[in-house]
Amino acid sequence: MDAPPFAVWRWVAQIRLAPYSYDWIDNLGRRSPQRLVNLPEPVVGEAFTTAGGRRRGRILAVDPGHHLTGEIMGAVLSYVLVPDAGNTTRLLLKVVMRTNPVIALGGCLGGLVMARRQLLNLKRLAESGDGPAR
Repeated sequence: MDAPPFAVWRWVAQIRLAPYSYDWIDNLGRRSPQRLVNLPEPVVGEAFTTAGGRRRGRILAVDPGHHLTGEIMGAVLSYVLVPDAGNTTRLLLKVVMRTNPVIALGGCLGGLVMARRQLLNLKRLAESGDGPAR
């Protein structure tokens, strides 16, 4: 992403408010916030995200500014920020789920589509520079 890690982190941490994927699917049509909200840093044990107006999952691990790991619907998602040269950031997402092979195939395909949209939305928002100053 063409944004420094602190700018990307603010949007990753804001996943607690909304999924930032296809809102019409995973947020019951509610639009994910397009401006930053002044949230405290994520804390282990709090809700991982909010979807359809309901808090979902829980945060399993967090290192503010570096990584966020949460669990939702049997899947564990880890977001890792890797600073790159030139004040840019690589945002890596790893998803792990233990299930049977048939469900895994469907979950992988659907998850890939949803995760791609989420990462593209986070990229757009982090690069836009919107929101309160650091």
